[in-house]
Amino acid sequence: MAQIFSRRANSVAKASLFGALLLLGACGWTLHAVYWSPYTTRVGVPQEQPVPFSHKHHTYGLGIDCRYCHTSAERSAFAGIPPTATCMTCHSQLWTDAPLLASVRQSLARDQHLRWNRVHDLPDFVFFDHSIHVSKGIGCSTCHGSVDRMPLMWQEYTLYMKWCLECHRHPERFIRPKDQVFNMAWQQPTNQLAAGSLLVGRYHINTRQLTDCSMCHR
Repeated sequence: MAQIFSRRANSVAKASLFGALLLLGACGWTLHAVYWSPYTTRVGVPQEQPVPFSHKHHTYGLGIDCRYCHTSAERSAFAGIPPTATCMTCHSQLWTDAPLLASVRQSLARDQHLRWNRVHDLPDFVFFDHSIHVSKGIGCSTCHGSVDRMPLMWQEYTLYMKWCLECHRHPERFIRPKDQVFNMAWQQPTNQLAAGSLLVGRYHINTRQLTDCSMCHR
């Protein structure tokens, strides 16, 4: 009976298997790299806005408190986007003819809101309440990064579930006194774990409940 496979068949088969494994590994590495890249996470990528608003100038430079613009941060699930009237409180007196602010003036004159693009936009299947985090001692910079140093607004962290669970599993590492929530210059003390553990108890944070799926997926 004639031989079906040549003597090289074994070498070809081994090379094919090795090539398939190499290709599979390369695909896995590529998917991992894309998943964690700024292209997917949007980390460090400034979001285009109708007006190039600088938090660095307004917060760090002028000392404007977060709550002046984000008025519902303490009592609502959404921190709130300031209406044009808030901007014009100052800019009706300052930089009144600046071309950069033309769209702001037009917004007020036409009574049409500026269409700001959300920077921190969670998926629809995730429930998030801004007020509960503020009331439990989670500071602005913990989730948003050093916003007061951002000339343009970008996302500092991935907002992936893994990132959220890091805080939900160990809140004592991130919690701070409530009167320091809006202090962008606040630094963790050297005894953060001990101090944080005390605050977890004082603020009645149920660490077991924090990792329940229904906490964020309702």
